[in-house]
Amino acid sequence: MRIRSAGAYLALVAGMGVALAGCSQIGQIKAMKAFKDGNKLYASNDFRGAAAKYEEAVAADPNGELNSCGNSPGCVYFFLANSYDNLYRPARKGEPQNDAYLTKAVEYYKLASEKIADPTFKTRSLEYLVAAYGPDKLNDPTMAEPIIQEMIRLTPDEPTNYFALARLYQDSGEYELAEQTFLKARDARPNDPAVYLQLANFYNTQGDFEKTIQYLNERIKIEPNNPEAHYTVATYYWDKANRDFRLTDKEKIQYVMDGLGSVDKAISIKSDYMEAIAYKNLLLRLQANLEKDPKKQQALLKEADSLRDKATELRKQKATGTE
Repeated sequence: MRIRSAGAYLALVAGMGVALAGCSQIGQIKAMKAFKDGNKLYASNDFRGAAAKYEEAVAADPNGELNSCGNSPGCVYFFLANSYDNLYRPARKGEPQNDAYLTKAVEYYKLASEKIADPTFKTRSLEYLVAAYGPDKLNDPTMAEPIIQEMIRLTPDEPTNYFALARLYQDSGEYELAEQTFLKARDARPNDPAVYLQLANFYNTQGDFEKTIQYLNERIKIEPNNPEAHYTVATYYWDKANRDFRLTDKEKIQYVMDGLGSVDKAISIKSDYMEAIAYKNLLLRLQANLEKDPKKQQALLKEADSLRDKATELRKQKATGTE
């Protein structure tokens, strides 16, 4: 049939537009219903059923316009990815169907990170994508690295992303890059105690005890009234004096005394600090082992026994809720 006028042509085009809009609206309704059904199954840990429903939602919304998380489309891809991720079992790695779950999870985490505007879900998608490349899954740090770098770009003042990248370098034996990344975390959040604890842990694994203590003390400068910060320093001193057999007795006794100074500070802030009291007991026993004078040695052991008993009593009180 031939269209003879411009008016008739425009009317036909307008009619087609209305029909297409109607189809789009129907698709959105179907997609939203499937998404909501998937959420119910997801909440009940039926990840197989949830994945099927989320797949329906994606099929009904091929342009990815489903407004599935607040003011942003794309969250359906996150929940679809996470459903497949939860179906994957590391113990069954190598089985085609099991491995396919992880392949799909990665595919949809990528889509989620590209489509989601909501910063919380976008970051979460990237975090789970990094985890998918972790040692218990795909074990591909080269793929994880640029993703973490993107997370740092998105939130440059969030130290946990620097920590993740530094640990990635550390696990790969790139210790210089790991150190640089931890230091960037410090520069990004100089008043965050966690940054200095991470740096201390890193230097401790590298066998640099001086820098370990340096950064533990930097943490104390930020939170001087936190007993746990002082207690942590004491544990490092005890561990060094007790385990490093290369130390002379003079060096050991100095570390013990430094440890006692730290643990006493923790107890002065929190008198019923069970863990600190228990560690003071250990430090005193170590001091007794290094003591040459029998009388002083016995006095130290007596004090250590008293602290051990006190820590045991506090532990019992905590267990029974009578503290």
